[in-house]
Amino acid sequence: MGELQENRPESNDILLEVRHLKKYFPVRTGFVKKTDLKAVDDVSFFIRRGETLGIVGESGCGKTTLGRAVLRLEEPTSGDIIYDNESIMGRNMREYRSRMQIVFQDPYASLDPRKTVSDIIGEAMDIQKLYSTKEERREKILSLMSLVGLNSQFYNRFPHEFSGGQRQRIGIARALAVNPGFIVCDEPVSALDVSIQAQIVNMLEELQETRGLTYLFIAHDLAIVKHISQRIGVMYLGHLVELAGSAELYRNPLHPYTQMLLSAIPIANPDISAKRKRIRMQGEVPSPLNPPSGCPFRTRCPYAGDICAEAMPELKEQSGGHFVACHKCL
Repeated sequence: MGELQENRPESNDILLEVRHLKKYFPVRTGFVKKTDLKAVDDVSFFIRRGETLGIVGESGCGKTTLGRAVLRLEEPTSGDIIYDNESIMGRNMREYRSRMQIVFQDPYASLDPRKTVSDIIGEAMDIQKLYSTKEERREKILSLMSLVGLNSQFYNRFPHEFSGGQRQRIGIARALAVNPGFIVCDEPVSALDVSIQAQIVNMLEELQETRGLTYLFIAHDLAIVKHISQRIGVMYLGHLVELAGSAELYRNPLHPYTQMLLSAIPIANPDISAKRKRIRMQGEVPSPLNPPSGCPFRTRCPYAGDICAEAMPELKEQSGGHFVACHKCL
């Protein structure tokens, strides 16, 4: 992972840097025996100010845990998280909650059904004491509602009265209430209809441009990630296996897992789709409780050799800003 750190841009350009982050969950596997489930295992990356870094991978690969660990909603097992040139490990996170926020995946589960829209959006403002009078609080909430496309008449309504897309807009307004610089978007459109997905993604892009936001955008839909992200990281079984610019990753995927993921994207043109060769994965995803030795992808990789079982490949740069962890590519 050292080479990734050596090729990082100037520190003033970086808002968030993650170094060798690990998050293990102890799981009881016997009467007294416990085994570590390695949800995130030695992940390093940085995000520039105003940039969107997309994270993709199969369900269970550790994407959501990574996003939560970055915000210390899940306390990392080890590693370092540096926000705006300051390590946040071991620090009281209250001062950072106004600078780092999250938009959750499920708009139905992430909103308190007993609270009105105004209370949901205003809760963080109450905690951070971001207003002087009740009228100022009301004006800020109405401004945020307008910003995300919600009518002011919804001010005193409850979450059950809204559609999924409207609820996600409430969640985005809640995240924006404390004027953060960085937002983790944890699959923010996966539970929504396709037409609503486009509206939410376009709104996130507009908010990024007008408010100077930086995103860690987690998703399993590769088309959406390509659209919104400047760079994309690919995760497999808790590891970051490839990291590159969005266009570069789609044009020239190096890791066999990335190649397989991209080959599975549906193409609307039936003539092109018929000519394209689909790369099919072998076997099943190994259990993170008992991962393979060496490269985590080797049990499903058609190119795996002896070295793949013996040593974990390092994430190394192959060309300008394109990193891959694969013995075949090194």
